[in-house]
Amino acid sequence: MASEYDATEFVDTEFQAHKSPYASSPAGAGLSARAPSREEVDLKVTEAQQKLAELKRAQEELERERAALEEVRRRQAEFQTGRQEMIHHLTRGLGLLEEAEFTARRDAEQMAKAIADLRDALTKVEAVREENWSKDNFNVELTRALTTIENARMEWNGARLKFPVLSGESKDVGTAPKTDAEVATPLAGLSFSELCRLGFAFTWPLAFAVLLAAGVLIAVLLTR
Repeated sequence: MASEYDATEFVDTEFQAHKSPYASSPAGAGLSARAPSREEVDLKVTEAQQKLAELKRAQEELERERAALEEVRRRQAEFQTGRQEMIHHLTRGLGLLEEAEFTARRDAEQMAKAIADLRDALTKVEAVREENWSKDNFNVELTRALTTIENARMEWNGARLKFPVLSGESKDVGTAPKTDAEVATPLAGLSFSELCRLGFAFTWPLAFAVLLAAGVLIAVLLTR
């Protein structure tokens, strides 16, 4: 005998459990969905506020990340600029110092040679002993001594030309060069009375010559 019919066998209970609460009941088929309850609205508002808070946190995180990237970019630009600047300054400084070192070394070598030459000349001049001259070799020794003195003088003059310090001059101390205005107007610093005296000094010989010529002319006219 066949088993009895069971209607529950054809009902999907899982589907029934997940049906939307807004689904129309059989009695209200064809009508619009019901209005949400206050609890449902509060739940939606809470969910929206949570999403806004999460978006705000994400925005703040992006702002911090952007600020960090901007700082990195600024430091990279500072590094590139400073690197190029220091390469330029250091390269130029090395070139100038190497040139100055070469000049100083050359001057030092020349000075060392001049010191040796002057010391040798001093030794030769001090080696001349006039008391050792005799009547027989007097002229020869005198000529030799004069030659030694002349050679020493040549060494001294050559050293003075190369090294101004031997003449009492200093490379660091000097008179300031005159400006173009001071050269062009040398009388600018004189007072009015000084200018008058200077003008009289310049013009009185001319005035005297004119008066003398006038006197001669008058004398000639009177003699006729």
